[in-house]
Amino acid sequence: MQDPDLNVPLKIGTRGSELALWQAHHIRDRLRARWGAALAIELVLITTEGDRIQDRPLNQIGGKGLFVNAIEEQLVAGAVDLAVHSMKDLPGRLASGLAVVCTPKREDPRDALVLAPGLRARLGGPKDLSLATLPAGTRVGTTSLRRAALARRANPGLEIRQLRGNVPTRLRKVQSGEEYDAILLAAAGLTRLGLGAEIDAALDPESFCPAACQGILALECRQDDQRVRGLVAPLADADATTMAAAERAFLARLDGGCQVPMGCHATLVDRELQVRGVIADPAGRPVFSAVRAGKPEDAAQLGRDLAELLLRLGADAVLDALAHKIQA
Repeated sequence: MQDPDLNVPLKIGTRGSELALWQAHHIRDRLRARWGAALAIELVLITTEGDRIQDRPLNQIGGKGLFVNAIEEQLVAGAVDLAVHSMKDLPGRLASGLAVVCTPKREDPRDALVLAPGLRARLGGPKDLSLATLPAGTRVGTTSLRRAALARRANPGLEIRQLRGNVPTRLRKVQSGEEYDAILLAAAGLTRLGLGAEIDAALDPESFCPAACQGILALECRQDDQRVRGLVAPLADADATTMAAAERAFLARLDGGCQVPMGCHATLVDRELQVRGVIADPAGRPVFSAVRAGKPEDAAQLGRDLAELLLRLGADAVLDALAHKIQA
């Protein structure tokens, strides 16, 4: 395939948050490193529904797509050529005519626990810090039903509080100690923003399963745009692409969004793909968890099989109850 035309400006659609801009700048810089400074790139800021509505929990204003739909509309309309998403924000099924055409190397997929200075001082920085070791009544902030459910499972004595805002805003809220003693965030976002030192504990994925595709970027364009496909192809990472295929297949089979407490985490160990999945009741019990393993080339099938296994184990009852609650 011949090199793509570098004379036509590439328009990248992105949200305006600090993390979204970091991601867009990162991809811009990697593209220019590969194709040269002659490649003209323009960032187009797009406000999504998730950005506009800040006074309600995400699970109350819609499912996955809150941070994606407006950008996809601009892609379909031709106003932008490429979108850079946090892949965990993508619905299991994309808008018609669009495709994720590149998956760069994955950042740390784990969830991170960040303590308020007062609680950190009281605990004295224990080496075995975890959710389970936090004192009863600790006020933990998160907007994620998955994180809330798994936190309640680890420590029923925690007080879970809703927390909205971008990464720096959430950090400021916990640093003040007024409303929160601790918060839960994606380690990837903190690391990308140069805030990794704020992490008091990175939570073990085996006991605190991350969201599907947490730490993975998704580069999305129009399905038939061969020029953009050619431009971003060198940025792809084979391992991240395999892990994403398994985790997104899991998500698609369950039609999961931010209204369902579920997680999925794939790892490659000696060229074997291991996929862990979890579905939890929002109260923290019951929790259904399982692992499937197989060949990397069977990633999507492993993800679907894992979802089917959890449903057979009884997770379908949790999903049905949540669906009735949402409809009510």
